Amino acid sequence: MPDQKRDYYEVLGLKKDASDDEIKKTFRRLAKENHPDLNPGDKQAEARFKEINEAYEVLSDSQKRIRYDSYGHAAFDPSYGAGGSGFGGFGGFGDNIDIGSIFESFFGGGFSGGDARRNSPQRGDSLRMSISITFVEAAFGCNKEVSFNRIELCEDCEGSGAAPGTTADPCTNCNGTGQIRVSRRTPLGSVMTTSECTTCHGTGKIVKTPCSSCHGNGTVRKRAKLDVSVPAGIDHGQTISLRGQGSAGANGGPPGDLLVTIKVQPHSLFTRDGTSILCEMPITFVQATLGAEVEVPTLDGKVKYVIPEGTQSGATFRLKGRGVVPVGSKNRGDQFVRVYIEVPKNLNEKQKKILREFGDAVHDSNYSQRKGFFEKIKEAFK
Repeated sequence: MPDQKRDYYEVLGLKKDASDDEIKKTFRRLAKENHPDLNPGDKQAEARFKEINEAYEVLSDSQKRIRYDSYGHAAFDPSYGAGGSGFGGFGGFGDNIDIGSIFESFFGGGFSGGDARRNSPQRGDSLRMSISITFVEAAFGCNKEVSFNRIELCEDCEGSGAAPGTTADPCTNCNGTGQIRVSRRTPLGSVMTTSECTTCHGTGKIVKTPCSSCHGNGTVRKRAKLDVSVPAGIDHGQTISLRGQGSAGANGGPPGDLLVTIKVQPHSLFTRDGTSILCEMPITFVQATLGAEVEVPTLDGKVKYVIPEGTQSGATFRLKGRGVVPVGSKNRGDQFVRVYIEVPKNLNEKQKKILREFGDAVHDSNYSQRKGFFEKIKEAFK
């Protein structure tokens, strides 16, 4: 039932007299906070994101908002009226009566219920695309040129659809409103219906001499190029929103946005965990035993690090401030280097002899983990 849904104003945390700007700003903030890409695996955030989008879709549209303010959720529930027009049913018709059919039989056509006119300002379509960047570019940020197709206002007619030097005339059938209103008497009383003007098809204008460049549409499809500034610290799957770079709006409406999703290529040495960089590096048996100064690869180039004496395979060392900067911050994360001991292969006889002599000279007391392991075996099989 419609009344089981949360109030759309409550969903966005707004008062009923909130301005269009307040609705837009609040929606962007809440959508960003609850976006599934930024909350992976969080089902509650995903549900909130859908609820926020549903509320914004209605409250950002002036005509839908009027209907919602008048009838609540019932305005968009087919079971509560014809085509979501917001009428809650009439006594005496029975539970199985299709209200839409009643309106159609009474009025001889569809019931508009106050839908937005085609000649009112309409926002352009938002466009989506993805770009691939390297691991290092994602860490430090970069600029990328992108090209894409979008709908733009025709330059020759400036979006009017009329040939240069001419203008579109107001439709005489609907007086430029794009709609025809007719009063009809019905068993329910006198009802005013509104339908799209068939002469101008709802535009409110008649173009007698169409523009040759756009054929009277007022818009053309063009290939656009843009420089996208990718912020430092962006992660795989995150999206950059470029306001107003989508397709052109209609009838003076604002253009849509361009949404660019980032795909980060894997690196041969590094992996990423949030703001941390992870790296695995092999060291020799001698380096691990005696300690050594080694060169460690980082995003900034090679740095020197001293491996301490007696380092075990799998030990992890931290390089502070060698990780990734979070988007919008200045504090870098850390790099963690996990070392493993590589066992030498294809030794000659001289090398093997030296190792055997070394093995004979080393006592069990030098191997604390090995000694402890065999003591556990003895205890387990007593």
